[in-house]
Amino acid sequence: MDPALLALAVATVLGLGIAAAAALKGWRGWLELKQLELMNRPAGAPSSLSRVEIFELKERIRRLEAIANGSEQ
Repeated sequence: MDPALLALAVATVLGLGIAAAAALKGWRGWLELKQLELMNRPAGAPSSLSRVEIFELKERIRRLEAIANGSEQ
């Protein structure tokens, strides 16, 4: 086996390992950030469920306003 090819293969494997380790560290950091955001969220902050409820209420208001204006058929 050619020594240059062996060196290239070893360098490639090492490079992939370093890249994978960096990606894993970044992923864990992102997860930790999101966890801290969830833990430090103010008590009155809307959750995703309440956002859906707010959207539905706004849609109901738009429909009622349309009926009141006579544009709803």
